[in-house]
Amino acid sequence: MYHHVKKLMFTVRVDEPDPRFGNMLLEQFGGANGELAAAMQYSIQGLNCEDPDRKDLLMDIGTEELSHLEVVGTLARMHLKPAKFDRQAAEADPLIAIAGGGGVNLFNSQGNAWTADYLKITGELDVDLRSNIAAEARAKIVYERLINFCDDAGSKDALQFLMTREITHMKAFSLALQSMSKPAFSIGRIAPTPGLVDQFFNDSTGTGEHGEIDTRGPWNEGNGWVFTDSPAIQADLGAAGVIVTESSPPTDEAGLNDLLIDELRDILHAEKQLTKALPKMAEAARFDQLRELFEQHLVETENQVERINECFELLGKTARPKPCKGMMGLVEEGEEVMAEGEEKEDAAADLALIGAAQRVEHYEMSAYTTAKNLAQQLRHSAVVALLSKSLAEEENSDQLLNQVARSLMSVAKMPAAVEQAE
Repeated sequence: MYHHVKKLMFTVRVDEPDPRFGNMLLEQFGGANGELAAAMQYSIQGLNCEDPDRKDLLMDIGTEELSHLEVVGTLARMHLKPAKFDRQAAEADPLIAIAGGGGVNLFNSQGNAWTADYLKITGELDVDLRSNIAAEARAKIVYERLINFCDDAGSKDALQFLMTREITHMKAFSLALQSMSKPAFSIGRIAPTPGLVDQFFNDSTGTGEHGEIDTRGPWNEGNGWVFTDSPAIQADLGAAGVIVTESSPPTDEAGLNDLLIDELRDILHAEKQLTKALPKMAEAARFDQLRELFEQHLVETENQVERINECFELLGKTARPKPCKGMMGLVEEGEEVMAEGEEKEDAAADLALIGAAQRVEHYEMSAYTTAKNLAQQLRHSAVVALLSKSLAEEENSDQLLNQVARSLMSVAKMPAAVEQAE
């Protein structure tokens, strides 16, 4: 929740209002690098963030940016005030004077309306933190330029405060990114193409009219860089293969294909065990919703067995299961849970059953993810599609079990609440 305190984060003082400068200030009110954009960007990133520590960071700074918006808005309003009654001052910005009555609005210094297009939100925490560092750097430069164009001492003090906080936020975001211990160029989850990632294309060649020449530096030499003449020029000369690609089938030097087959055989045995275990779990379930969920997942599991068989056909291998000791242990544990549940209340027995089922789901999700990644690396696209469908079903089943568990927890609380009331 938010709570407004009727006090500025920095007390604003303007000795001599300057409507033209007030118009410039609107860049930091409703502009691309302004305080509203920052407040919205960090707050929405925070709402999306599943990392509780860095979520707190984003919400802290996002909230502070709202305080900065209030400071900038107050400062701009004080500079724009003469536009309410003075013709010459109004001419500095007719839009503000005529349409806005000399007050601030969500426009930048050119009268362009604020837009959510300003926000940089990807849902990838490390990528978003890098965007935030860049956003604070841009805002710092804008404040610096505003200070250079300002003659009012009180305004300069406020701008100096705001500019300094941009550096504070840069430091916080930088350290948060550093604390994630991710390699600097490890973005997302899919690895870049080996070889191609280290090619630097010399696409700007020759000598320019002002003496520009081709240069070398740490951005294109040393540290594993392969300096490559422009592919366009190479093509004109009839050269082929200048760009490193993986258009041909990869060689399986690491034995990944054998590993994929091994994983699929493990999954096949695991799924076949589940086709026998799920009917028992459905029979043990006390609540209809849970029983129906187990019955539905049994049908999905039977289809998943068929998909694994299809994967073997695509790979030209025999669909021979390999004993999955992990699933054998989970199924045995599930049988113990069902036996112990006979002595428990309905809600408690089913919640224990859900716990056993979710351990199975998470085991399957990890197995399917590993197999899918191997198939993706080996470029077996049809196999990837089949495994992705089964993985999505396992993830959905886990979510449905979560929903049923929440309902049962409410049921379990009800007798205690009734007893207290009596």
